[in-house]
Amino acid sequence: MFNISNLSVGYGQSTVINDMSFSVKQEEILAIMGRNGMGKTTLLKSIIGMLPAKSGSIKLGEQELTGLDSYERVRSGIAYVPQGRMIFPSLTVVENMLAGTRGPVEQSTWDEIYALFPVLREMRHRKGGNLSGGQQQQLAIARALLTNPKLLVLDEPTEGIQPSIIKDIARALREIRQMRKIAIIVSEQVVSFMMDVCDRVLVIDRGQFVHEAERANLDAGKVKQILAV
Repeated sequence: MFNISNLSVGYGQSTVINDMSFSVKQEEILAIMGRNGMGKTTLLKSIIGMLPAKSGSIKLGEQELTGLDSYERVRSGIAYVPQGRMIFPSLTVVENMLAGTRGPVEQSTWDEIYALFPVLREMRHRKGGNLSGGQQQQLAIARALLTNPKLLVLDEPTEGIQPSIIKDIARALREIRQMRKIAIIVSEQVVSFMMDVCDRVLVIDRGQFVHEAERANLDAGKVKQILAV
C-alpha cells in the first residue's frame, strides 16, 4: 500500500539517500534502524515532504506523492510524528490534538484516543509543556491519529523516554495497527523496542539498506553489531 522506488534525497549537492527502494504492506509495522547520521530522519522527512526528492517515486496506494507539499500528503493519508515530539508547550493537551484536525472530531474518535492513551484524558486540560517526555510522545501520536491516516510514520519515538513508557508505546502501536488497519513505519535505535513492535526490519547505513529480515528470522545480535560500528 506504500511504495518507494529509486529514491534519492539530500541537502544541496550532498546526497544522503541514494537510489533507495522498499515497500510497506497494509497493516504492516516496518522498523527502520540505523545509527545517528545514517539517513533515517532524512528518509522520513522525504516521505512527509519536508525534504524534496532529487529523483525517484513515493506512492501511497496508486497516488504519486513526489512533488506534493507536506499538507497535501497529510490529506492523502500520511501522518508524521517527528523526532522530539514537537508538541505546542503553551497549548493544552486537547488543543494540541485539535491542531492537526480539519473539522469536528466525533466522540467515538475521542473515545478511541483516550482508550489508547488514558493519561491524555486525565491531563486533557493541562498545558503540553507540563507533560513528561513519555506523555508528550503519546500526545504527538494521538495528534497524528486525528488526521485519520493510512500510514503512520514515527521518528525515534523512544528517544528520552523511560523504559516503562516505551513498553506502553509499543503496546499502543500494535493496538493502533489492529484498530485502524493502517501501516506503520517507525525509525528506531532501540533493538528491544523494535523486537517488541515490528513485523519486519530494515537496517540503514550511509543512506542504503544493508540488512533486511522478518522479525521471526531476525538476528538481533547482527543488528546490534551493525548499530555499534
